[in-house]
Amino acid sequence: MTGRRLYVITFAVMLSLFLASIESTVVATAMPTIVAQLGGFTIYAWVFSAYMLASTTAVPVFGKLSDIYGRRAIYLIAMAIFLIGSILCGIASSMEQLVFYRAIQGLGAGGLMPLAFTIIGDIFSFEQRAKMQGWFSGVWGVSSIIGPLLGGFLVNSVGWHWIFLINIPPGLLAAGLMLVAWRDVNPRHEGKVDYIGAALLTAGVIALLLAMMQLNARQAGIPIAFWILLATAFVLLGALLFVEQRAANPILPIPLFRERLFATATGHGFLSGFAVFGAVSFIPLFVESVLGTDATVAGATLTPMMLGWVSGSVVSSRLLLKFSPRALALIGMSALVCGAALMTLLTENTSQLYILICVALMGIGMGLSVPPFLIAVQSSVPRQSLGAATATVQFSRSIGGTIGVSVLGVILAIQFASAMTGAGLDPDTVSLSALLDADSNASAAQLGPVRAAIAVAVQSVFVATFIVAIGAWIVTTFAPRGRIGAKSPVPPEEVSAESLPVD
Repeated sequence: MTGRRLYVITFAVMLSLFLASIESTVVATAMPTIVAQLGGFTIYAWVFSAYMLASTTAVPVFGKLSDIYGRRAIYLIAMAIFLIGSILCGIASSMEQLVFYRAIQGLGAGGLMPLAFTIIGDIFSFEQRAKMQGWFSGVWGVSSIIGPLLGGFLVNSVGWHWIFLINIPPGLLAAGLMLVAWRDVNPRHEGKVDYIGAALLTAGVIALLLAMMQLNARQAGIPIAFWILLATAFVLLGALLFVEQRAANPILPIPLFRERLFATATGHGFLSGFAVFGAVSFIPLFVESVLGTDATVAGATLTPMMLGWVSGSVVSSRLLLKFSPRALALIGMSALVCGAALMTLLTENTSQLYILICVALMGIGMGLSVPPFLIAVQSSVPRQSLGAATATVQFSRSIGGTIGVSVLGVILAIQFASAMTGAGLDPDTVSLSALLDADSNASAAQLGPVRAAIAVAVQSVFVATFIVAIGAWIVTTFAPRGRIGAKSPVPPEEVSAESLPVD
């Protein structure tokens, strides 16, 4: 595919990727205003959780459907669901409605994200993908930076409804461009949809994520609901493995896990997602509550990570033409481990510059490792599995981040309670949100022990992050040493990762 049509499709893909990625950050800024108008503070977190649940579970399903029915049809369906969800969110009149509509919006976003990167694999050769991947990663980085700013501007200028309704014009434009310009370059992989596999995967992942969310509850001991949901998840996912090994057209590409490159890429995605997205969730808490900054400064602390991720993506995508994915990923994981190690040394006296350096290293690590693995996978799987393979790699990173946030949240709660008890204070009488809001009304003597307890708790979180980062580095060492030699988007025949040319 060349000429004007290629540029049109590229623009449409970048626009849809921007919409799907910015939605998570733009909403966070508006949530205090939304809660003030709609109420429902007790289900505040579900506005994010519903979107996360739907988008995470939809990723592998949309990826496989695109392999069967073609990219354009499934892309347009995903965009339609996303825009319908956006409209419904914009007109929601209660928090309960907003949570339900966010799930619809997340379902569409869960299709747009993997399809964007799958279409990249369709229309670009390996050399072109290596050069373009950084730009697409840049879209994600830019959306992460401007999302909070755009959300604040819309809320202050025209009202919170427009953080959702503003998606409509660019979404329709992207869909229209894709409808006119796209022609499926691959023949469809004919076959029946693996509905049983899709249902088991969706139900199993939802049960697992709901179980993880139970761990965030401040209760004495682990709630019984956690064990019930966890057991349900294991039963459903076990049944999924049994069904998928016998399905003619499995929704989850289990045969690909026998390839060392694919298995390593998904393992790296899960562990690196666990470490990075878990750390990202607690860095603003440390900066705001321990160092005493405001929310704007705390959020801006993550900017170097996004910039480092984007910069690393651009560099690694270019270097992939000369070096193996394994070499680049190991360099990236080394940077991630260094950043995570430095984070374990945070104290109440740590400077913000030190934290900026830490998060920048972690971002560079992800930028140097994620694109090489994704491009390598796309260049080594058969054409008919491109969508499922791309979606599975992204799914592994998403589910790793989701589980990471939940597990690290438990560590935070346990260590905070222990530190408060050690200081002779009752942890149940201290609300972290109340602490942030009441600084001006509380004495240093009252706040000192609480800040110290938060510092100890967050440091424990970063120690766990460091351990997981080391695990991600170890998994990366199992990647094959060969360079990518493919000259087409995906080889027409099955190419084993083990057969890649060796440096």
